[in-house]
Amino acid sequence: MPGKAPLVVVGDALLDRDLTGTAERLAPDAPVPVVADCAQRTRPGGAALTAYLAARDGREVTLITGLGDDPASAELRQLLSPELKLIELPLTGALPEKTRVLARGSPVVRLDRGTGRVREATEEAREALRPASAVLVSDYGRGAADSLRDALAERPPLVWDPHPRGGPPVPGTRLVSPARSEARAFADQEGNGNPLRDAARDAAALVRQWRVAAVAVTLGSSGALLSYGEHPLLVPAGAAHPGDTCGAGDRFAATAAGLLADGALVGEAVEGAVAAATEFVGAGGAGGVTHADSGPGSLTDSADARDLVTRVRATGGTVVAAGGCFDLLHAGHVGLLQAARRLGDCLVVCVNSDASVRRRKGPERPVNPLADRTRVLNALACVDAVAVFDEDTPERLLADLRPDIWVKGGDYSGADLPEAALLQEWGGQAVLLPYLDGRSSTALMARVREGAR
Repeated sequence: MPGKAPLVVVGDALLDRDLTGTAERLAPDAPVPVVADCAQRTRPGGAALTAYLAARDGREVTLITGLGDDPASAELRQLLSPELKLIELPLTGALPEKTRVLARGSPVVRLDRGTGRVREATEEAREALRPASAVLVSDYGRGAADSLRDALAERPPLVWDPHPRGGPPVPGTRLVSPARSEARAFADQEGNGNPLRDAARDAAALVRQWRVAAVAVTLGSSGALLSYGEHPLLVPAGAAHPGDTCGAGDRFAATAAGLLADGALVGEAVEGAVAAATEFVGAGGAGGVTHADSGPGSLTDSADARDLVTRVRATGGTVVAAGGCFDLLHAGHVGLLQAARRLGDCLVVCVNSDASVRRRKGPERPVNPLADRTRVLNALACVDAVAVFDEDTPERLLADLRPDIWVKGGDYSGADLPEAALLQEWGGQAVLLPYLDGRSSTALMARVREGAR
């Protein structure tokens, strides 16, 4: 997005996996749940998630992190490379992986493996930091921040997101964002049983102890408490969501750093970060993160979209699907997709392939190739996944996904909606939603041609 300042993220990357299924019985050999029909979802974790979210905000992002020659590092590179610039620090050992097993959306167990730590800084990393005007540190205690501490001290970061195994931020950091439990541990003070008072005392102590400009203690559904050393400001969350809070701290840090980079005051940045983290949890947290490109890990084919559908159904959610060519995305399309998303808990957009569009629209179409169309659709906040079909109509794809609701634009009539009968086979419903008046790709192309004469 034009006008947004670039951001350099320094920190420890992880590879996160979610295995989501249902648990309806205990194992016969031990009193543990059997999680069946698991769908797997892989995504960036740790500093990589923070950087990824900042990039998805439309910002130019450079991530300085440790990566190795192991399979997890290779997979993370594939997830990140379309979105941001990577500067790699050498690892001793394999990239850390975190796998959550969830039953109907609730975590059952977490499995950790990989003990890799950053071995040393590189000159490339130092060169990237020297001119950087906006730096965010996400310190998970695996060596990335420590290896570059001298360079970070020369130009203190805008935001330092600390974690229990990490070290203190460098003096002069503008904003440090510990969670409540992290602030309690770092401050090492006796509590008095009043959580808000304890957070205020911890934040004030950490401002002095760390010699930083401000500390924002994140309080989950209660928002965040911002302290410059005294008279704290409580920034409440606009709503409370019961969703997955995994990754909310990364969303907070990425938003706060971005707003500060763009010139916001610290208070304004914290307010924006609380709102963004609240919305992030409401949209499914880290488990709802999707990828904009058609590379590995992106939701651009029916298999990956089916994983999303399985995950949503495991929590009793409603699956909505919408379809079309979406060649020249306009306000009518966006309004339709936003309305469709409000009908359920996830929205899968079924898109005609280039060959399918040519057969339906003629040899001059599509104007935009499939890769561009899917990228733009995935950038919309209301779209959870994009799946591509090569046939003239999406019946085969719909039979695979079996959505609860199928949405088409209001320029169709019932007679022109063959998918309606198909949806009835599994108890689904096809509906029409109106387009905004006067908005259509045909009209848009006609205006372009008229202007070119």
